[in-house]
Amino acid sequence: MDSIRTIACKLAPTAEQRAELDATLVAFANACNFIADVARQMHSSNKVKVQHACYTDVRRRFGLSANLAIRAIARVCAALKVKIKAHSTFQPTSIDYDQRIFSFREWDWTFSLTLLNSRERLETAMGDYQKGRLKAQTPTSATLVKRHDGTYFLHVQLKRTAPAPYTPTGTLGVDLGRRRVAVDSDATVHEATEVNSPRARYPKVRRSLQRKGTKKATRLLKRLSGRETRHMRAINHRISKHLVHTAHTTQRQIALEDLTGIRQRTPVRKPHRYCHHSWSFYQLRQFVAYKAQTAGVPVVLVDPAYTSKTCHLCGHRGYRSGLRFICTTCGVFDADLNAAQNIAARGARVTEPEGAPSGSVKAAAL
Repeated sequence: MDSIRTIACKLAPTAEQRAELDATLVAFANACNFIADVARQMHSSNKVKVQHACYTDVRRRFGLSANLAIRAIARVCAALKVKIKAHSTFQPTSIDYDQRIFSFREWDWTFSLTLLNSRERLETAMGDYQKGRLKAQTPTSATLVKRHDGTYFLHVQLKRTAPAPYTPTGTLGVDLGRRRVAVDSDATVHEATEVNSPRARYPKVRRSLQRKGTKKATRLLKRLSGRETRHMRAINHRISKHLVHTAHTTQRQIALEDLTGIRQRTPVRKPHRYCHHSWSFYQLRQFVAYKAQTAGVPVVLVDPAYTSKTCHLCGHRGYRSGLRFICTTCGVFDADLNAAQNIAARGARVTEPEGAPSGSVKAAAL
């Protein structure tokens, strides 16, 4: 199985190259909107049919090279297959590149891209991390991105063959929550303190600035845009890295709760709705999944039902009070640790490599 990692490389184009990049982004977006109109009139998102219908017109009207035209058609057809994107418009913010119109040169850390009127070699401003990842690589696909602040990045996709998952000797259960981001069955607690503080602060700041409506307030809103999301992403990266490292060093698999649909089926009081709806449990799950795949760590999903209300020692139902779980037979435990140990026990019942889930296990390998 292939593992795909995306490396964001900052570009350092000249003033002339910036103008050419902007012209290409505008032409590509206009071409995508034209293709989308043609595809909707045809009532088809089939790439071959749409290409036969509009390829010549796209080349003639927008001046795109052959491969840029094909990339535009592929992007539109992929978007039209997603219901939420079926009627959206395309903005001049990104372009897809393949190996025919994009190349990487390691000795001077530059990229060559086909643009609207020329093929340009672009300088970069990459850090040691990006250079380390790109060293001795021959990437075949990338996405040119223009960010809100006017900077240009090339998101380079690197493919490598992921190692086969090892046979686990145990299971590391992970309980996800809003009070604590994650608690594993080894009693490692990842608190939500640094998550909840900005999560409570940023909405108030945004509301205050939106009420003012001045130019200065608008500029500040733009500068704050996405800061909370980036902060949470960094925390999820750190936690997922720790979980995968712990499982890998002890040759265990990771068991996570399948929380799909929890926002719809869980009623929340109005003061807590923002915190509930901004809870990024799925992002953490995705980070764990791709890091585990790269390391060869098996990951399983289990049914979360009653993991917080069942005693991990005797299996009887108890009740939760804040951060405590109370079992009338066995005593009082940390509620999240108790849930993590129940999740680990359920994950251990997943048979390897291809057996059907048993008991309370909901899903097999991720």
